[in-house]
Amino acid sequence: MTSSDVLPSSAGGAPPPQPQPQPQRGLIPALLLVALAAALCLGLLLVNQSSQDPYTRSSLALHGDLERGTKLFLINCAGCHGIAAQGLVGPNLHGVSQRKRDPALIQQVVSGRTPPMPKFQPDPQTMADLLAYLHSLQ
Repeated sequence: MTSSDVLPSSAGGAPPPQPQPQPQRGLIPALLLVALAAALCLGLLLVNQSSQDPYTRSSLALHGDLERGTKLFLINCAGCHGIAAQGLVGPNLHGVSQRKRDPALIQQVVSGRTPPMPKFQPDPQTMADLLAYLHSLQ
C-alpha cells in the first residue's frame, strides 16, 4: 500500500467540515418586507388618528337610523355610487363595512381623498345614519 492509497480520513481523523451554504437574502424581498411593515404602521396610525378625531368619536357614539341613512344616500351619494349602491363613477359599496372599519369609512366620506368624491361632512347624527345604511349593504 502506498501513501497515495490512504484515504484522507484515515490519515488524521475526520475531514474538515464543509461550510454550509447560507440562504440568499436578496434586496427585493427585504425591501418588500420593509414596505409592508411601513404600510401596516401607516394604516394603524390613520385608523388610530381617525378614531381620536372628535367628529369621528361623536359620530360613532350615536345610533344611526337606517331609513334616514337611506334617504341621505339617495340624495347625496347615488349619483356616483348608483341608486342601489352598485357602483357607477364611484365604487360598488356592497360589503364596504366588511372591508373598512367605521372610522375609515367616516374619514373616506369627509376627506374627499379619492377624487372625484367631494368632501362631505354632515353633522354627527347624519353620519351615523349614513353608516347605518352602509352597514345594511351586503
